[in-house]
Amino acid sequence: MNSNVILASTSRYRAELLQRLHIEFEQKAPICDETPLKDEPALALVARLAVGKAVSIAEQHPESLVIGSDQVACCQGQIIGKPNDHSTAIQQLNTLSGETIEFHTGLCVMKHQTNQALKTVVTTSVVFKTLTPEQIERYLQTDKPYDCAASFRSEGYGSTIVERITTDDPTALIGLPIITVANYLNQLGMSLP
Repeated sequence: MNSNVILASTSRYRAELLQRLHIEFEQKAPICDETPLKDEPALALVARLAVGKAVSIAEQHPESLVIGSDQVACCQGQIIGKPNDHSTAIQQLNTLSGETIEFHTGLCVMKHQTNQALKTVVTTSVVFKTLTPEQIERYLQTDKPYDCAASFRSEGYGSTIVERITTDDPTALIGLPIITVANYLNQLGMSLP
């Protein structure tokens, strides 16, 4: 079966990960309100947003396989967003120093035409080292992770600020669990590899 694939995301990180599967795909910006619902737990939030993003594109392209994904970082039950600037990143990393952070990555792969949708949440646990202000500054100057949840980019210099990462799908931490995506695409009719 030769289906076209659409990544319901404008994220360069997700696109780079999906390219690893050597499949043709296009990216489309999903229309999805990402505001958390009142008292919505992180796991429910990322699951809802992954489905919402996929649905927003799948309804317009019912014959395509659409991939929706979202990620939330949490520390002690509190959601940690993207810092967007240097001073916020310093504050985040000072708070996260010595803590365990969970990164929840929601995934939905769907084909609207056949009413098929496969979805999951992959959780990655990251234990941060106890960081000095100098270590935080060196890391931020090197990686500039201002567009990453919890100011953490594992695929770069970020590996120097953590003690341990535990996950079933290492690419989930970057934003798209490629092992799971490949399995879901196969289940929905693609032939990978």
